[in-house]
Amino acid sequence: MEKKNKHIDKTKKVISIRELYKSFGMNHVLRGIDLDIYQGENVVVLGRSGTGKSVLIKIIAGLLKPDRGSVNVLGNDVATISYSELEQLRLRIGFSFQSSALYDSMTVRENLEFPLLRNSKHLTTEQVTKAVENALEAVGLSHTIDQWPAELSGGQRKRIGIARTLIMQPAIMLYDEPTAGLDPITSMEINDLINEVQERFNTSSIIITHDLTCAKATGDRLAVLLDGRFVREGTFEEVFASEDERLKSFYDYNFIT
Repeated sequence: MEKKNKHIDKTKKVISIRELYKSFGMNHVLRGIDLDIYQGENVVVLGRSGTGKSVLIKIIAGLLKPDRGSVNVLGNDVATISYSELEQLRLRIGFSFQSSALYDSMTVRENLEFPLLRNSKHLTTEQVTKAVENALEAVGLSHTIDQWPAELSGGQRKRIGIARTLIMQPAIMLYDEPTAGLDPITSMEINDLINEVQERFNTSSIIITHDLTCAKATGDRLAVLLDGRFVREGTFEEVFASEDERLKSFYDYNFIT
């Protein structure tokens, strides 16, 4: 699916990060990064494993506290809001985990019902059922509704994980290595799904990856994280037009070796 940028609103920042620092002991993971995400935009944060990409989205979701700097998400300073305010904010943020994070003891239907029954207690049984059916239809897996996670392929588990996130109608999607461990065909299907979600639900997304095929297919904009800082930002073509040897070797590793 070809990316369409017509829904990106450059007047509305849904995430704004300024001078963000995070260390674990002597390991300085994030060293003063700035990043803005606009309404309706897919931004890929690209970098090798261990460069702090996942730490960044955990800070955005309020799962980790920054050492310094500000992280504003949908008008909220994540580091200073109360716990109850953070819980409400998280309902507007969809987190697609690398592992899909499905409950093996629940059917697909029950996995999707779980966040609704926990957070939207006012819904009727019919409304919950309809929401589950709509979320599964959005990821093309309506037929799996009564299956168990163990019966699903890796790609199907990824899709169900995304469906469970979409069921809460989030404004922001955070994808952590969405194509990790998948074969090339299934990876392309997940890339297409990320674009379809953006187009259909007008979400704003951060996609964490070291997979350049995923980055090229899904990213309206790329930000390359190296040594704790963003070293280059722009479209895929703009980023890899650089003479920076670190970027050249990263490109060659993905597409030549």
